[in-house]
Amino acid sequence: MDHEISHRPSYAQLTLDLDAGESVRSEAGAMVSKSPQIDVETAAEGGILKSLSRSLFGGESFFMNTFTASEAGRIQLAPALSGDVQHHPLDDETLYVQSSSFLASDPAISVDTEFGGTKTFFGGEGLFLLRMEGTGPLFLSSYGAIDEHELDGTESYVVDTGHIVAFEESLSFDVRKVGGLRSTLFSGEGLVCEFEGEGTVWTQTRSPDAFLSWLIPKIPQRNTTQTTT
Repeated sequence: MDHEISHRPSYAQLTLDLDAGESVRSEAGAMVSKSPQIDVETAAEGGILKSLSRSLFGGESFFMNTFTASEAGRIQLAPALSGDVQHHPLDDETLYVQSSSFLASDPAISVDTEFGGTKTFFGGEGLFLLRMEGTGPLFLSSYGAIDEHELDGTESYVVDTGHIVAFEESLSFDVRKVGGLRSTLFSGEGLVCEFEGEGTVWTQTRSPDAFLSWLIPKIPQRNTTQTTT
């Protein structure tokens, strides 16, 4: 499976060249175009319970698409939000990915929802993490550009929960308020995730939650008041 990521970092698109018999699994709705010889199968990946878990708690679609090439062909995928796409090959390892950042992977990689204990319930949707485990190519997406932060175990690193893309299993994390009550309510910063240990954290330069907070007040509201005569 050869890949190319174009138009990055603002409007990234993933192009995959599949040999006969090769497959790729993607989030529903991610396909831009494909060769006629690439077939698609839509299924509740991992069974009904795992699919419900991803849909209800991980923010992912209940269904996933698996594209398989009967002959060599090409498929193009893109995330829902404008931003970057990054290739991350897994080698018998685990990566935790925020709910909206999974784009595509080898079908051999397991995709499941990781609750991580009660602390994730205070982190918002983005902290219902997807647990990616196995061996094969994995493609992550972001809102905005992707930054990479290496932790060497000597100090912690704090990230706003809306800016997390992914992090390695070797890191521990704790979700907490950004500061005191006044900071939490009025600073524009809600909850943060503090990472510790040795490993890598990937962050995105934009936050979907922050964008929605800016956009929603500007949407005209329909007047539901009816005038009777």
